Amino acid sequence: MTRTEKYFREHMEEMINLMRSQAPEHHFEFHEPFWVLITTILSHRTKDEVTDRAARNLEQRYHDMDGLSKASYEDVLKIIDKVGFKKAKAERVINAAKIIRERFGGRVPQTIESLTEIPGVGRKTANVVLSDGFGIPAIAVDTHVQRICMRTGISHSGNPEDTEMILRRIVPEKLWLGLNPMMVEFGKTICKPVGPRCESCKINSFCDYYDLEKGKKGEGRKTNKNNVKKKK
Repeated sequence: MTRTEKYFREHMEEMINLMRSQAPEHHFEFHEPFWVLITTILSHRTKDEVTDRAARNLEQRYHDMDGLSKASYEDVLKIIDKVGFKKAKAERVINAAKIIRERFGGRVPQTIESLTEIPGVGRKTANVVLSDGFGIPAIAVDTHVQRICMRTGISHSGNPEDTEMILRRIVPEKLWLGLNPMMVEFGKTICKPVGPRCESCKINSFCDYYDLEKGKKGEGRKTNKNNVKKKK
């Protein structure tokens, strides 16, 4: 079955409710916009627990934007030592603090356009800051959201920005807040990168990937039966 954008628009609220019923509670290390930004910059290609620990250590050492903007690169590098791409990220978090202090008057911007002027901040990071930091409706597409959308057939593009635009069209705006954290947890526990739990997934009836895998199993059973008949 090929599902259209219209199909998903009609069923999206039900799908979100079903995913939410299977997704564990998401842990937010910070709610303050500046530290949400720093945490998200650090998070790329890094496990959540490593990211959270590094961000919390930065916050305990430097306290706020002004403190981090004056930090030395070497000190920050030591603090975020376990984070992936630590050298680039150490420079980015210091620069982000400086730019916000000098260009934006010490206030984290509240628009996609201004946030993405900060080096190292793309649409995903900006949307996380807007939604998780400011409570402004936005949809962040990270690796978990992208995978779920590709598997179900919501998106056929490998570009997260394309997927974001599709989700903006099909998800009622009243459901944008909290969508990313919920889908992250659903992606970690149900729609996993390896070994997805398709049989217990509550949205498998809406999913292209499940249909395909079910079809393969059906073909496999037919092949085995035919082989048995030939042997007889």
